[in-house]
Amino acid sequence: MTCLDRAWMKQRLYPILLSVFSLFLFFPHALAQNLESFSKHVTSHTLKNGWTFIIVERPKAPVFAFMTRVNVGSAQERSGETGLAHMFEHMAFKGTPRVGTTNYEDEQKALKDLEAAYQAYQQARQLSTTHADEVKELAAQFKKAQSVAGQYVVKNEFGDIIEREGGVSLNAFTSADVTGYFYALPANKVELFAYLESERFLQPVFREFYKERDVVMEERRLRTESRATGRLIEQFVSTAFIAHPYHHPVIGYASDIQSYTMTDAEEFYREQYVPSNMVTAIVGDVKAEELIPLLESYFGRIPSGPKPEALRTIEPPSIAEKTVVLKDPSQPFYLEGYHKPSVTHPDQPVFDAIDDILTNGRTSRFYRSLVRDKKIAVSVGSYGAYPGEKYPHLWVAYGVPARGVSNETVQSAIRSELQRLRTEDVSDEELAKFRTRAKAGLLRALGSNLGLAMHLTDYHMLFGDWRELFQYIKRLDAVTKSDIRRVANQTFLELNRVVAMIETEKSVIDSSPLTSTGGRH
Repeated sequence: MTCLDRAWMKQRLYPILLSVFSLFLFFPHALAQNLESFSKHVTSHTLKNGWTFIIVERPKAPVFAFMTRVNVGSAQERSGETGLAHMFEHMAFKGTPRVGTTNYEDEQKALKDLEAAYQAYQQARQLSTTHADEVKELAAQFKKAQSVAGQYVVKNEFGDIIEREGGVSLNAFTSADVTGYFYALPANKVELFAYLESERFLQPVFREFYKERDVVMEERRLRTESRATGRLIEQFVSTAFIAHPYHHPVIGYASDIQSYTMTDAEEFYREQYVPSNMVTAIVGDVKAEELIPLLESYFGRIPSGPKPEALRTIEPPSIAEKTVVLKDPSQPFYLEGYHKPSVTHPDQPVFDAIDDILTNGRTSRFYRSLVRDKKIAVSVGSYGAYPGEKYPHLWVAYGVPARGVSNETVQSAIRSELQRLRTEDVSDEELAKFRTRAKAGLLRALGSNLGLAMHLTDYHMLFGDWRELFQYIKRLDAVTKSDIRRVANQTFLELNRVVAMIETEKSVIDSSPLTSTGGRH
């Protein structure tokens, strides 16, 4: 993890390349031949309700993994309901009418009573004319209803079933762009997968909603409000995007988290979790001809619905440099971002090359200049897709100043390296290393089923065709020195820049030695 929070995740390029090599392990031929051969092992199947499945027959071991990607993230949330995409991700593990309950008929009535009690309580507390005693009484009624509903809950039954049947890597994530669900199972449990995954999206039960909402609020406190870098990055992003919904945080604003209701979450689910808005890749020891009837039988139960409308708002061109300064007793921290196109733009491989040359390893330009030679930073890096990647977003560079070094000194050094990219060609050696490292990344791949499933769904959702995964490799090899200069001159401009920094309050400086937060991995 970097000091920019786990939401930054790993850089985009190398996980992609590592997964691509897992495809190549099948076929030691030319790229076009690889695609042709690999396609023979892939079956794409779309149900009548619109859910698309990508099945990869890969019988290397008696296991399989899947990734379901839903085309909804925080960018699809409405004002006042930020964080609902992430909240539903939590709800998707709470079970169904048949999983996670001791008596669903009674629980269903208790949940209706619970929601009615909460709606009454919330309405009363939002009215300035409501007497405090009335609010207190309604709060007590809500807590009582919550206790009644809770007595039917079988905690963690959904996850326990998967683990008991040999499942591993059970997890999910929510980003600005998408929500993902995944795990792996033994090959003889494929029907269990079809049942559980279809069941939780057919009729999710929003049990323990308000308790889980409190968990999400605590998550926000820990990751954002109690961390200086978390607070800074939230301000940085909201400053960078004045119109596009990328400006609000994935986890949501505190007031929204504390206010949205079970009814709000159910409406969000019905609007966004329609089969035509979802894609699943299943990779491993499976056979399409045996699997497709199961998919039809289980996932076909889910009714179709209208695909959510595309976002209308486009971030206007940046016309002014913006700066955010957070004064805090923590160590100084510096970052600056530049607006760039979405990752589907033809220049994305050029940005990947720029990232590699600037920050990949101890021979990178940023590391050599700021950490090794000048010793003005303990950590430095860049990230090419923040806070999302589906829409135009930010390319970001960051640095953690060494003891006694100012943010301005780090800023000057970073900008000097960016200016070099604008005015000087990168060397043949640097460009060759970029390509070599890309290929070395392929050779290091273990070819995991899950990694492949993740990237197949990623490319299907971004480009509408998983085959773009192969085309991306071609585009990497096509990057030239002139491309890098051109993109640098288009991107690294003052009016296109957003700056954020933590200035340490001198009166409360920590006297302990600074430690590196680590660079990009």
